[in-house]
Amino acid sequence: MNPIKTPTAQADVIVVGGGIMGAASAFFLRQRGRSVILLERGLVGQQASGVNFGNVRRQGRFLPQLPLANRSRAIWGRLNELLGEDAEFLPTGHIRICYRDEQVGVLEQYAKDARTYGLDLEMIGRNALRERFPFIGPEALAGSYSPTDGHANPRLAAPAFGRAAARNGAQVFENTEIAVVEKTGEDFLVSATDGRQFRAPALLIAAGAWGTHLSSQFGEPVPQSVHGPQMGVTEPLPYRIQPVLGVSTTVTEEVVYLRQIPRGNVIFGGGNRGPAYPDLRRSYVLPTNTMNQLPQLKRLVPALANVNIIRVWSGIEAYLPDDRPVMGPSSRVPGLYYAFGFCGHGFQLGPGVGDVMAELIDAGATSTPLDPFSIARFLQG
Repeated sequence: MNPIKTPTAQADVIVVGGGIMGAASAFFLRQRGRSVILLERGLVGQQASGVNFGNVRRQGRFLPQLPLANRSRAIWGRLNELLGEDAEFLPTGHIRICYRDEQVGVLEQYAKDARTYGLDLEMIGRNALRERFPFIGPEALAGSYSPTDGHANPRLAAPAFGRAAARNGAQVFENTEIAVVEKTGEDFLVSATDGRQFRAPALLIAAGAWGTHLSSQFGEPVPQSVHGPQMGVTEPLPYRIQPVLGVSTTVTEEVVYLRQIPRGNVIFGGGNRGPAYPDLRRSYVLPTNTMNQLPQLKRLVPALANVNIIRVWSGIEAYLPDDRPVMGPSSRVPGLYYAFGFCGHGFQLGPGVGDVMAELIDAGATSTPLDPFSIARFLQG
């Protein structure tokens, strides 16, 4: 008896990866009238996009990334209107504080440079910081304040984009693990491990920690590493901490960060990362990492000294050596695009990435510069 052959699904664009990057890209491609197939190996938003800290921040980023971050922040502000769903985005402000004298100058210089890219940051000295935000510990020497940034619920954002894309006509296939991606003639043929096939003249790989496995099939591997963020949440407390707080050790790194949600729980992360295994789809919180976070939380907000931790978790995040994502067209294959490897700070960028990639695929160019993120930087020689 001959097996029944599954028909090949077709569209203008195939998006591989149902995190916030892929789901947002599918949504904005449908906004532009392009037919879309969105493929996700598990559930939409199940991986790094759904288990991160939820930071919607612009400051502390690689400066040439700020145009993308600004574009994304504008979309966060109208997410309810666009999607018809609430991702619990709260523009509560974002503060990066420092404990060392030399870091004050670093924050000041970054604020000056960021202004050129359209991001206005307010520098707040020690006394004013304690006056305006009395929950911050006395060791803080200064803070850089971004009043219109904030936080959102990562468990809600990517699925909301996925559902909105589906309502607008995108074909969304969950529990679809991809084995082979290839170009055959003018089209891309994407084959799942269960034998199903998908065809389109354009392909966007937005597969997070699995991105380099797919880009390698087109001769474009990247030196990607994977790690697990170390996250935790406290018992509910009186709602006192509105802005997101982070401790700056360099321009881009934070030793600890936290946010409080209106229900009262304080969500935190930072410090050393834990192990992650993409092949197993598993990552782990190391107890020593959590124990190291606790004194840093107390130092930042002394009132958290005796709080109870009710849950810890991790995820699988992809990192690249220069701490920048791969984003933009392939350097070798026409019709192929990438958006992966966001190095643990992609959540805020997600809506903007979707908008930019849809513009790039649909119009052939984008008003937001992407050259610093080209995959070609890893393929010299």
